[in-house]
Order: sequence, then C-alpha cells, then structure tokens
Amino acid sequence: MDSNELNVSGFAIPPDIQQQVAITSIDKIYNWGRSASVWPMMFGLACCAIEMICAAASRYDIARFGMEVMRPSPRQSDLMIVSGTVTKKMMPIIVRLYNQMPEPKYVLAMGACASGGGPFKEGYNVVSGVDKFVPVDVYIPGCPPTPQALLNGLMKIQEKIRGESIKNSRWYQKGADMVEIPIPLLGPDLIDPRNMTIIKNGEKA
Repeated sequence: MDSNELNVSGFAIPPDIQQQVAITSIDKIYNWGRSASVWPMMFGLACCAIEMICAAASRYDIARFGMEVMRPSPRQSDLMIVSGTVTKKMMPIIVRLYNQMPEPKYVLAMGACASGGGPFKEGYNVVSGVDKFVPVDVYIPGCPPTPQALLNGLMKIQEKIRGESIKNSRWYQKGADMVEIPIPLLGPDLIDPRNMTIIKNGEKA
C-alpha cells in the first residue's frame, strides 16, 4: 500500500512532505499492518499443497506479501489454506484446527476439491466443499491452481482485510471471543451436529 492509498481524503499535504507524512485513520493503518503480516497455517491435504509449496519458494516468493511465516500451530495462524481433497475422515480435524485459530481468522479454499469436491465429488468418502462446515472467505478455482492463482487469492484476502472496520467486526464486539463450530461426527456418514434436530425429526417421521 502506497501513501496515496493510506491517506484519508479531504486533507491537503504539502508536496514537499507527501512521501514522509500520511494522514490516515485507525482502521486503515491497523488493517494495513494486519494485511501485510498474514500467517498461514502449515498443512496440506493433497496435490494442491505442492502448488502451495511452490508459491512459498524463491520463484514466486510470498514473502513479498508478508505471508512466508507458515505456522505449524493453529494458535499462531491467521489463515487456513485448505489445499486439496477434503475427505470425511479429515473434516473433523479441519474443524478442530479452525476452532483453535484465534480471531480474526480467514479460510481460503484452494482448488476444485476444497471448493466443491472436484473430480471426486461423487465419491463416498469426499466432502463436497469445505464450506459445508467452515466459512470460506476466498475460493481459488483450478485443478490444481497454479502458484500465481494462489497469489491472487492471497491478495483477495488482503483486500478483504483492508475493507474491514473495528466498529463492526464481530471479534471486536462484546461477548464471546469467537463462534465455535461443532466438531462433525464420523459414523456411518459424516454428521453435522448443527443438523441433529433435523435428523431426529426425520427419524420420527
């Protein structure tokens, strides 16, 4: 972000100090800092993870965006990149990791499998999109997406962060620090506890 984007309109800055002085708001300077230091969680599920690794290597260099610090712990992560096929066996672990991430947190669905099941959508053991259980902020199409597509998705995350405000963001309001998602139950099929009432009513019918 250059000084023109950082400045608030309506204030005249003398030309000789325009590169040294900025008149901005709390939201802009705070979100600028957050968007330039997003720490992704270090985990991959399938072939999309190889492309994610390439994006972190020297050729594409996500360090330019302040995102090279991939954390092995969800408690130190800001961004979950779901890179690959999500199986029903893996979904409870993904939800558990999401719940352990501190607010504010973001989810990026990388590739066709994470977004909607991909070529394995009709498989008995594949979840048709990770957004059925956790909220997704950005979707990246492709099978697999290229590192350039991942970089574009990361820039969309940055745009989303820069558009937020302390006044109306959920995690800055009074009350619970975060909304915990119930862990899916792995039985004969993957059961979402949030639909338990519907399932019980269906059994009675």
